Amino acid sequence: MPLKLQASGVLSLSTRGRRFLFDFNFILLFHLYQSSVEIICRHMPTMSSSIPETDGYVKLSLLDGGSMTGSMSMMHAGSPPDQFRLYDWVFYAYNPKQDRHLVWDLGMAASKDEYPPFVHEVYWEKLKVTAPSEPVHQQITRRHAALPSQVDAVVFRYIYTLAHDPRKYQELMKIKSHAHFDHCRPIRDIFPNATGYFGPGTKEFCSPGHLEDPSSQWDGRFFDPINSTERWETLDGSWKPFGYFEKAMDFFGDGSFWIIQAPGHMPGNLCACARLETGEWILLGSDCCHSRSLLDGTHDFAEFSLPDGSRGCLHMDLPAAKDTIARLKAMESDTGVHIALAHDVSWMISGDNLALASLVEPEFLYKAQRMCPQNAIL
Repeated sequence: MPLKLQASGVLSLSTRGRRFLFDFNFILLFHLYQSSVEIICRHMPTMSSSIPETDGYVKLSLLDGGSMTGSMSMMHAGSPPDQFRLYDWVFYAYNPKQDRHLVWDLGMAASKDEYPPFVHEVYWEKLKVTAPSEPVHQQITRRHAALPSQVDAVVFRYIYTLAHDPRKYQELMKIKSHAHFDHCRPIRDIFPNATGYFGPGTKEFCSPGHLEDPSSQWDGRFFDPINSTERWETLDGSWKPFGYFEKAMDFFGDGSFWIIQAPGHMPGNLCACARLETGEWILLGSDCCHSRSLLDGTHDFAEFSLPDGSRGCLHMDLPAAKDTIARLKAMESDTGVHIALAHDVSWMISGDNLALASLVEPEFLYKAQRMCPQNAIL
């Protein structure tokens, strides 16, 4: 089979009297793509893509957690500094067999006074923080007839470790990076019987908090060793493989709701996977990335200059974030899970994912389809 590379970049192949032409540039790009895939696969752990079988399930709902503004140039590489509204979703999971109620994140508070002074000074006005029109606990009661006193678990889905530099993190926060106050605040007055759950390392990194040091962004009502007011625990149990992820915890013990370590945004950032009564799985992607286009790869992560001259990103560990995204995409393609990111509205606007649409009220979905493309407050 004689091969000939023509001057035009076309590869000519002759065999059995037949002649085929191939674009050499296409072949080169294909091999580069194939090599990239092989490199990614070599770095992915050899794990089963299957999800543990179970007949357990939760009733899962998406709730409005409010919104704030962001700059597209800090999220997508090469984008102009256009302002957009970053919607904040809260999730409520009810395990009917155990009669347990879990809230995943809390969303925005109605008043900045519910946060440490650091939030007032750095975030509140600059990010145009807006609370949901109906508080989260009232949404739960209206939609599910569950009283706030019945909620027994609130999971704050990020883990702090001693691995990152607090000084650099403070610099990152001062220039309008992602603000964790949109997910975490005191719960005693909202869910009086609930225990808050954080990941390993949180107490060591965040203590003592703002009650002792008013300049601290960490809430001393959780972390002050003497004056804390909140009941909370560190997630402590058996971490085992789940799909393409190495460390996951079966929170209810019946296989219906898995809490997964997914580092990148913060070292040890958490996501979760919940099984519905239909047998479908919803993966709560949290802040593994802030848009569907980052997950799909149509945009890359933005990097920007910090006040100290170094480079920053909305993700503390960018290689880890990209590794986590590769695992999310593999879960989606190989197991059929439906991914709901903490701030993503694309599936609401398109209306093409019935499993995710089942998490919201039809009226809210219609409202989001009309208002989110306009960056309007819901």
